[in-house]
Amino acid sequence: MPKMKSNSGAKKRFKATASGGIKRGKMGRRHILTSKNRKRKRSLRKGALVHSTNEKSIRSLLPYL
Repeated sequence: MPKMKSNSGAKKRFKATASGGIKRGKMGRRHILTSKNRKRKRSLRKGALVHSTNEKSIRSLLPYL
């Protein structure tokens, strides 16, 4: 059986946590930052976990996660 291919875009966006969750970055920190306040930009730096409803679809993109 040949190896399964991972989705290249998903590889760059998601990482696995030690407890088995999937970590993601937050959206909204690329441009138009002048209109966003300091507190909002600071909270966007932190990572977040993928919601359980989306986890199955992401795991299908990354079979070796």
